[in-house]
Amino acid sequence: MSGEELIRLAAIIGRPVVHSLSPLIHGYWLREHRIRGAYLPFEVEKTDIAAAIRGLAALGFVEANVTIPFKEAAARLVDELCPAAVRTGAVNLISRTADGRLIGDNTDGAGFIDSLRAADVDLAVLDGPIVIIGAGGAARGIAGALLAETDAVLRLVNRGRERAALLAAALEPKRIEVFGLDNLRAAVDGAALLINASALGMRGMPPLSAPFGALPRGAVVADIVYAPARTAFLVAAEEAGFRTVCGLEMLLCQARPAFERWFGLRPEISPGLRRRCTDYLESGG
Repeated sequence: MSGEELIRLAAIIGRPVVHSLSPLIHGYWLREHRIRGAYLPFEVEKTDIAAAIRGLAALGFVEANVTIPFKEAAARLVDELCPAAVRTGAVNLISRTADGRLIGDNTDGAGFIDSLRAADVDLAVLDGPIVIIGAGGAARGIAGALLAETDAVLRLVNRGRERAALLAAALEPKRIEVFGLDNLRAAVDGAALLINASALGMRGMPPLSAPFGALPRGAVVADIVYAPARTAFLVAAEEAGFRTVCGLEMLLCQARPAFERWFGLRPEISPGLRRRCTDYLESGG
């Protein structure tokens, strides 16, 4: 690459972003492939999210990730939505075209499906409903992908049941059952896959406990939270004898297509990168 070329800039926008591993992951790949680029975190006030997203082009950013709590807002602020973002109503990936238009996409769902495959979880053989705790942007992406990948009934669980009901109505209401968090035991009963797609259990957030006794043997438990690397939710699931899938795997899987789109090559999720991420998390970073 010519030294006269500008450094390609990408960003992550959220609140908070201090927990995000995305700058470490993308920075690792940039160094590994000797690409002149930078990936920077920006913490944005809720009142400033529209200005932040629309200002990406003015600041020279070609792409951005969007994390909690702005994924649904981002879907309303971009110029065009890719099919996955249309289906879910949430955007975690923004790309800028040559003429300055902002295109919103959602890689959360595909990243989650890929994380299951990386853990040798075969959705085709899971026998029972799939429970998703949460009804925010990540839950939207995951639910949309699971509806496309499986014939299973989804059970959406959220503290505010109305929010889960709105999500069910926007996706595929005939295949989605809605529960309040206070009725989690009934939702979990007989489930083949239990997913925490909320921020519960993240550092600084209240913990999430689940009635694992209601899960059948052979069920799989997944958590999208990756800080800490092994959440109390996953530790309890492992102690109860269930297979688990950690949030770091989903983060790595959803980052690959973003990096490819931004920087022109599809990176590998190497043992070295996993080790770097795990060491960082275990150090309290």
